[in-house]
Amino acid sequence: MSQGVTTRPEGSGQPLREAYDTALLDLDGVVYAGGSAIVHAVDSLAEARAGGMHLAYVTNNALRTPDAVAEHLTELGIPTGADDVITSAQAVARLISEQVPAGARVLVIGGEGLRVALRERGLTPVESADDDPAAVVQGYGGPELTWGRFAEASYAVARGVPWFASNTDLTIPSGRGIAPGNGAAVEVVRIATGAEPQVAGKPLPPMHRETILRTGAKRPLVVGDRLDTDIEGAFNGGVDSLLVLTGVTDGPQLLAAPPQHRPTYVDADLRGLLTGQPEVTADGAGFRCGGWTATAGADQLELEGEGDALDGLRALCAAAWTAAGDGSCELDGGKALARLGL
Repeated sequence: MSQGVTTRPEGSGQPLREAYDTALLDLDGVVYAGGSAIVHAVDSLAEARAGGMHLAYVTNNALRTPDAVAEHLTELGIPTGADDVITSAQAVARLISEQVPAGARVLVIGGEGLRVALRERGLTPVESADDDPAAVVQGYGGPELTWGRFAEASYAVARGVPWFASNTDLTIPSGRGIAPGNGAAVEVVRIATGAEPQVAGKPLPPMHRETILRTGAKRPLVVGDRLDTDIEGAFNGGVDSLLVLTGVTDGPQLLAAPPQHRPTYVDADLRGLLTGQPEVTADGAGFRCGGWTATAGADQLELEGEGDALDGLRALCAAAWTAAGDGSCELDGGKALARLGL
């Protein structure tokens, strides 16, 4: 096991809203789902903000502008200004601006969020590969994005025009289920051209840099529901993270997490910002949290005790991550998680 590898969730004697100056919050699966606020989100964020914590909302979705996101959050009862929203469109626009001349034309394959972000950086959005673009940028454009737009990108990329992508999330949640995300659209152009884009969004460093530049955070806490974007992004940025279980990550995925996907803290929902976090301590061959003790057996994870299910999950994380070291835990945690109702 490499030095510095996380082997258990950490504890905190302070409420997280006091231990960190800024919460960098993912949106879908953390603050809202299907456009509606997740239970406890509105009240928890209001209390964290009243306690002095700066709230910033960080999204890989490049379609909506910061103004549109802020308006939606405010309608949900979470007062938000456009300056509190950071998008992958902003991150990729900065990345492009550092590599092309001021005022350069950029072929946009995506929505209004990308166009606004490019203009903010002094770049000129264009619609055709024949407009002599200095770069191509691709971001989620919604279900109305036509096949011809992917062809337009392919024509330019095949000519050697530098290619950028806001993010490569393969899927995006919708009110009707899981839909193809920008990563799926990027694959279309990749297949057609054989090229590779420069990517800005979570979990990559350009997105973290954009977030820190815009928020001025000194002690940020990343709050998310996805291991491969939110938590890995925090890992890449060298900052702490809180995983909330209101989105896509389930118990088996958490127990099997490799080092870059292991959060600093685990909690049920955004109420976790308002409290301290319990310690997970070594207990003989196992790990104890609250009333639970977890151990790694020969082929499965074992759990004994009773109490808060989240404490049991934290103890199981310690047993699984310690057993896995630099890798992913392959021990069966099904029976232990079933005891916790997870």
